[in-house]
Amino acid sequence: MRKRFLVLLSMVIAICIASSHAQERLKVSSTTSTDNSGLFTALNPPFEKKYNCRVDVIAVGTGKALEIGASGDVDVVFVHSRLDEDKFMADGSGVNRRDVMYNDFIIIGPPDDPARIKGMKDAEKALAAIAKKGSMFISRGDESGTHKKEKEIWEKAGIKPQGKWYAESGQGMGAVIQIANEKRAYTLTDRGTYLAYSKKVDLPVLCEGDQKLFNPYGIMAVNPAKHANVNYTLAMAYIAWVTSPEGQKIIRQFGVDTFGQPLFIPVAIPK
Repeated sequence: MRKRFLVLLSMVIAICIASSHAQERLKVSSTTSTDNSGLFTALNPPFEKKYNCRVDVIAVGTGKALEIGASGDVDVVFVHSRLDEDKFMADGSGVNRRDVMYNDFIIIGPPDDPARIKGMKDAEKALAAIAKKGSMFISRGDESGTHKKEKEIWEKAGIKPQGKWYAESGQGMGAVIQIANEKRAYTLTDRGTYLAYSKKVDLPVLCEGDQKLFNPYGIMAVNPAKHANVNYTLAMAYIAWVTSPEGQKIIRQFGVDTFGQPLFIPVAIPK
């Protein structure tokens, strides 16, 4: 009897010790650009080690990432569509939004450039030239931040893209770049994902530098007043990490060794 008691006691102690060392999990919905670029592989491991936790990233388009956040199925939302982020906050779905970083959108395409847009700095004129020529264009077509920016530029150009030359893929940014490469087509992409895939494809940057192509990223905690199940404490720790001097340094240096330039420019800490 005594022996059985000691065995049971040791099992209880082992379970208690294991529980005390169990990893917390933080769920983050984010864009495919932050994931496809590889940023999270640099940014998340130090945080996981510091807080003995696991960060699970759900990489989808910004629209879907915000939808997941609004349903309370993640703890943090990290996206790039400011108008939609502001609506998410105004609806009470998010709290404590912070600016994190930015890069820009660019238009890439086949080396022979049939629409003759190389060197253009006006994105509207570049898309208009592609449409006029009827050159193949691959769209995200997924209500992501990139897709919303693309639609915004088409609208400003006074063009409703349709026809055999225009294809909506419903894919993430990395996949779209590869599809455009296979089809010898044009597409709009964020610079970070393009740089991450640039050695895998033969699609040069043809249009860049338009102020309308500015691409800022923000991070928010899901509102615990709406969803009591969210890990708000760890979410706030993650936001603090991403916007801390150490987190911002990781963002600033990410890509420099490989591409000679950062894939994202941090902005959380004013210079």
